[in-house]
Amino acid sequence: MGEYINMSNKELDRLQIIQKINSKLIKQEDGAKQLSLSVRQIKRLCKSYRLAGAKGLASKKRGQPSKRKIPNILKMIAIRYVRTFYIDFGPTLAREKLMESHNLHLSVTTVRTIMIEQGFWEPKKARKKKVYQLRERRPCIGELVQVDGSHHAWFEERGPKCSLLVFIDDATNQVHLCFAPSENTWDYMKATEEYLQKYGRPTALYTDKHGVFRVNHKNSLGRDQLTQYGRALRELGIGILCANSPQAKGRVERVNKTLQDRLVKELRLRNISTIEEANVFLSTTFTEDFNQRFSKPAKSPINAHRTMEGYDLAKIFTLKETRKLSKNLILQYKNILYQIRSSRPGYALRKAQVEMRESRDGQISIFYKGQELDYEVYHEQQSQGKEVLSKLLNEEVNQLVKRDYKPAKNHPWKRYRRPKTTL
Repeated sequence: MGEYINMSNKELDRLQIIQKINSKLIKQEDGAKQLSLSVRQIKRLCKSYRLAGAKGLASKKRGQPSKRKIPNILKMIAIRYVRTFYIDFGPTLAREKLMESHNLHLSVTTVRTIMIEQGFWEPKKARKKKVYQLRERRPCIGELVQVDGSHHAWFEERGPKCSLLVFIDDATNQVHLCFAPSENTWDYMKATEEYLQKYGRPTALYTDKHGVFRVNHKNSLGRDQLTQYGRALRELGIGILCANSPQAKGRVERVNKTLQDRLVKELRLRNISTIEEANVFLSTTFTEDFNQRFSKPAKSPINAHRTMEGYDLAKIFTLKETRKLSKNLILQYKNILYQIRSSRPGYALRKAQVEMRESRDGQISIFYKGQELDYEVYHEQQSQGKEVLSKLLNEEVNQLVKRDYKPAKNHPWKRYRRPKTTL
């Protein structure tokens, strides 16, 4: 029974040319041109053919283990660490942790292959690619910053859900992160203030149509109205642009997905379960490391961030509303009556427009033409129904549920008490 030889198409082509050279049908120079080899290499192939026949032209590596194959003991160590500590990690993050914490230097492809073989990772099916019109990045850092909030179980079962406010530069992918209980005006003001103090004033912010950024009431469409956050940005000279769909601001949406994988596991490894601890971790360790891994150089060396000189952020990031004084110099703000006590003649302030300013800690100030007015709380009305944003509804309900319940005097539990037993 004849011997079988496994040969590739390339090796079969070489066999035909070497056979013709060996039969003196063509010269070695012509065979070298046809195979794109040197004459010296052709002489080696002819010698191998004369000594071993067609088997001499087949690759000696076929069927042999690769010299780049990792040792089995190293593979078993990696499997043990992944099973113990990183069972739900992605291959890229698991590889980083194996290298940083256990000094195992493996490629991402090797870790992915091991995790798929062991059933730790399910390969994603290739989806049909959609064609989108590409938009080039802005050339300068600080020209456009995409902003979004991601409400997620960042602390898993160790703590309640909260929001991560994400600022990502369109030119460089550089991020600024801040944890907050929810997406509301005060939290966005605080996060923006931290960003401005660190980098300066960007040219524009690119956001979604959340009520913090845009007045969405149907009767206000087309009117020149601003939210409190939008008014603060206008005072800072920062433009605000709203996207029509999440896909339009895909850069920040994609980084949200990455953070929901990486950041959750980093918080778990450090047993962080509170917003305060998480913000310290972001500012001291995670954000800088994340930017070093994923940021890109801008096309232009110009920094479009502007200086913060001449801007008092404590005064800008407040709630400001206008009120009209009555003849008795009284105004109402959030169901509370305020009586103005002024040294100037009373008729000068009658029917005057004043500005109410509320700081983050609830302090109220009243200004008339840039001058602060003295006041006293005249009368506090009974509280009415409170307007609550949809994203803050659960937080408000939780506060109501936490209140101690006191049953009425005629409650059945009080009417039918157990009689006292005497010994």
